[in-house]
Amino acid sequence: MNGYSSHTFKWVNEKGDVHFVKYHFKTDQGIKNFTAAELDQMSLKDKDFSTSDLYNAIAAKNFPSWTWYVQVMPEKDAENYRFDILDITKVWPHSDYPLVKVGKMTLNRNPENYHAEVEQSAFSPSHFVPGIEPSNDKMLQGRLFSYPDTHRYRLGKNYEQIPINCPYRARVHTYLRDGAATVNGNHGG
Repeated sequence: MNGYSSHTFKWVNEKGDVHFVKYHFKTDQGIKNFTAAELDQMSLKDKDFSTSDLYNAIAAKNFPSWTWYVQVMPEKDAENYRFDILDITKVWPHSDYPLVKVGKMTLNRNPENYHAEVEQSAFSPSHFVPGIEPSNDKMLQGRLFSYPDTHRYRLGKNYEQIPINCPYRARVHTYLRDGAATVNGNHGG
C-alpha cells in the first residue's frame, strides 16, 4: 500500500529559504487488497499474513519498494492558501503542488533478530537531519514530545543506545548511564 505523511514538515536550504513539504511513498508493487470474505479466510490460515507475506517476499529476493515523492510549497504560498496547510485532514491538490520524485525506499533484507530490530525500534518525528525542521502543525508539535517519552517508558531511558535506534556508525553520548536498556558497555567502568 501507499504511505503518506499526515504532517507538514519544513525544508530549509543553506540560504534559509523555507518550503513546506508533504511526503508520499507510492508502492512499486501495486495496491492489492482482500475482500472481507477473503480476509476472513486468510485470518483462519495465517493471522499474521501481512508480516508473513513481507518476510517471504524479501526472502525470495522479491524486494518490496516504494518510490518517494514530495509536494513542495514555498513558505509565501502558505500564508494565503485556500485552507490551512498544516491541517492534517486536508490534502494538497496535486494540480497546485505536483509530486516531485526524490528516490526509492527498498526493503532488501529481513531482520536477523525480530525483537532487537523490529520490536525495539523507536521512530520519532523529532529525529531530524539538517535541513528538515518541524512546522507549526499542532499534531506534529505534540508528537515531537510524546513519542520520545513513550520510547523511554517502553524501552528504558537509554533506548537510543539500542543499535536499531542509534544512527549508523554513531554512538549516543548522553549523561545517562546504567538503567534499563544499557547495551553499549555503559561507558566503561
